[in-house]
Amino acid sequence: MFFSKQASENKILESKDINDLLYKALYSLGPQKRVLAIPPDKTRIHSRAGEITQMIYKFYGNNLTDILPALGTHAPMTKPDIRSMFGDIPFDLFRVHDWRNDVITLGTLPGEFLNDISDGKVNYPWEAQVNRLLRDSGHNMIISIGQVVPHEVAGMANFNKNIFIGTGGPKGINKSHFLGAVCDMETIMGRADNPVRALLNEADRSFSHLLPKILYILTVIGNDDKGNEGVIGLFIGDDKVCFYEAAGLSMKKNFTLMDKPLKKAVVYLDPAEFESTWLGNKAIYRTRMAMADNSELIILAPGVNTFGEDPEIDRLIRKYGYRGTKHTLDMVKKNKDLNNNLSAAAHLIHGSSENRFKITYCPGGLNREEIEKANFEFANLKNMLKKYPPEKLQMGINKINGEQIFYIPNPALGLWSEKKRFK
Repeated sequence: MFFSKQASENKILESKDINDLLYKALYSLGPQKRVLAIPPDKTRIHSRAGEITQMIYKFYGNNLTDILPALGTHAPMTKPDIRSMFGDIPFDLFRVHDWRNDVITLGTLPGEFLNDISDGKVNYPWEAQVNRLLRDSGHNMIISIGQVVPHEVAGMANFNKNIFIGTGGPKGINKSHFLGAVCDMETIMGRADNPVRALLNEADRSFSHLLPKILYILTVIGNDDKGNEGVIGLFIGDDKVCFYEAAGLSMKKNFTLMDKPLKKAVVYLDPAEFESTWLGNKAIYRTRMAMADNSELIILAPGVNTFGEDPEIDRLIRKYGYRGTKHTLDMVKKNKDLNNNLSAAAHLIHGSSENRFKITYCPGGLNREEIEKANFEFANLKNMLKKYPPEKLQMGINKINGEQIFYIPNPALGLWSEKKRFK
């Protein structure tokens, strides 16, 4: 075991602090001939993983042979995306994770195990899949970089999720996401231990010996006493200790518990981060436990121009829409295309209000017919940006034009819940 950390609830780490702790850890591990770095993609641009990857590149030079962004099911990063997040690292070091084709199966966990961890909700075997680059390209160390933050599928993001989901294949991703959905997202979000994490931990225990040594570099992002945002925790290790330490800090800084539920919330989706509802529905996932019955969630989404991150998932979302757990599970039973894409089914469950509150989407690139067919309300983006101008709103409660709203400038950075809904 190896573990190093620097963390504070109220102080932001400077780049020099991060660099010094990182280099101290890398020096202690000795020389490495071939290193594979697995950072997140642009959907975690605030994680500081881009800067940390630059530090790793400067440390190892030519011995950092490959960088594989953990796309999961997301679309590949463009060259401008890479340059914006990773600076001047050469483009020829970056590899694209093809989650449908370029994977291998390390092993399979039995259905009995999934039956146990899900209290009988699923009973299928689970294939531990990763990109073939992890096993077959002669690396002697993998460095997995990422942010620990509340997450709708795994409870808390990152650690071995970055490996088995971020570089995973269709069977592993579909079945793990569906496991989380049927086990009730609202009992999973914000919890480090849950059925999905139990699955990932067991896969780690059973199959990680088939891969090179993995070093995890985990950040926690938060605000200092003056409201400035940055890295408040850096955790480095090769087992679950660093993850659980990071998760503990993230729960303190990234989770907002409220005495009363919200009657109206407005969430802004940065167009540089969110171009699809597949990603943009974080606005729903992360606020669902905070919304009052018969309330309204307004999503300002100037960059959203599609539903899915690939053509097949986009087609499935358009076909079935966000109509809640009961309807979606019924469609899974009756339709082979959705049954073969269980991560899409899970996403449809996650992105629904379960008919408890109204979701009004204001997209930059989808029309009224498309949005309403997906079972959302539609509003004109230009009009809503005038009514709720992000540049005039502060995180939290605002009064604008005599109306009280709760404003969230980036749902990816936290989780919000009414106290009585989080038990």
